[in-house]
Amino acid sequence: MAAVVEYNNVELHRQDVRVLKHVDLTVDKGEFVYLTGKVGSGKSSLMKSMYAEIPIASGEATVLGADMASLRKKDIPFLRRQIGIVFQDFRLLHDRNAFDNLKFVLKATGWNNRAEIDARIEQVLLEVGMLKKSYKMPHELSGGEQQRIVIARAMLNNPRLLLADEPTGNLDPVTGSLIMQRLHDIAMSGTTVIVATHNMSLVEQFPARILRCENRELRDLGA
Repeated sequence: MAAVVEYNNVELHRQDVRVLKHVDLTVDKGEFVYLTGKVGSGKSSLMKSMYAEIPIASGEATVLGADMASLRKKDIPFLRRQIGIVFQDFRLLHDRNAFDNLKFVLKATGWNNRAEIDARIEQVLLEVGMLKKSYKMPHELSGGEQQRIVIARAMLNNPRLLLADEPTGNLDPVTGSLIMQRLHDIAMSGTTVIVATHNMSLVEQFPARILRCENRELRDLGA
């Protein structure tokens, strides 16, 4: 079985500055992985390289079968449709309710059957416990509720890979635990999940493999 993410001796740059070097990484289907490290250590850059936001400076990198070093610009949207992304700052559209936020994503990714769109949105909202609040605008939802909507949005197209960048950073401890549990459940269903976090108490509460960005290198600390 081919790995979902495979990096061999990869180097990443941001604005001509080397962020990470000698990155060797293999992540398999259904695996849950934590990406830890201080602010500015390269966690977000590594994630962004997985959906072609940051190019591979050198080395070999494959994500969902795509060669990231030679990926053509026109093929990036196809890759991104297979990846769900959960941001710390939510990035919801504030001029429409939760349901319509999700509908916007499905229409933008090629869905056009109204019944199928509605059914899929109801399904993911049910999975994150937000079906009864689908009519609410983002500003009417708590931080935890907004993050659940963001997870639902990330799961709309049944992604093979889910990337979550500090998904509990703006949440209280109890809500953060609920969000982390949901991400672990998603991995149990077969989706590969990579979570960047500096919240080590949640890592201890929900054990999994840990990768650490440090001194411009990536260390595998195991489970």
